[in-house]
Amino acid sequence: MVPLRLTDRPDWRYLLHEFELLYRHGSAGGSKAIRTHRKRVRDTLSAVIDANPEIVFSEPEQKPVTAHLGRAFDLAARNGLYGISRALERLSPQLTWQYGYKSVPKALARKYAFCDILGPGGPVKSERLTLGFVLFAPNTVYPQHSHQDIEESYISVSGAWSENEQAVYAPGSLILNRPGEEHRITTGEFDPCLLAYAWIGPGERLAEPGMKFSKVRKRVERGI
Repeated sequence: MVPLRLTDRPDWRYLLHEFELLYRHGSAGGSKAIRTHRKRVRDTLSAVIDANPEIVFSEPEQKPVTAHLGRAFDLAARNGLYGISRALERLSPQLTWQYGYKSVPKALARKYAFCDILGPGGPVKSERLTLGFVLFAPNTVYPQHSHQDIEESYISVSGAWSENEQAVYAPGSLILNRPGEEHRITTGEFDPCLLAYAWIGPGERLAEPGMKFSKVRKRVERGI
């Protein structure tokens, strides 16, 4: 049987084109590290697309949080990220949403899920880059975690969110997490948050990221 290739599915090619635009346009805020990361994602993605990779579909799967996906698309229709949101919406019946952890608390299992689009675990195969989306319900606390050997960026497609409670990020905002950096995500009270993400790292690490939540150390406050 002849394998299915990216050129056989223009709808998936269009989504990857929107990803390329997402990392081409938008400010680096004067950060050399972010500017370099954006270029690495663009250049790697262009090379992957030019190679016309194989597409291997898994069984579509929903999670409880995907009940918020329609609202996330509605919010994206109001901002400049409508292109990538609309491309994803057209493919939503084909998406495989997952958790990525061996064990997830029941409360959190209703609050988030992610789907790889490109990479070792995505339909569009690549050993050099992982692209995908993560969806958070309103009023979510995504526990502290890190990614060994993986450089990660999030770009907000819709909804507001905070990382490490240091600022509020609106659609179009990019956050860069270096390998091993601890980060924790929270979302607002009323609306879901849809983030696009890119992972760059060794092929073996992208294939087996070994995702796990960090152990929270209790702080002991001393009286004066």
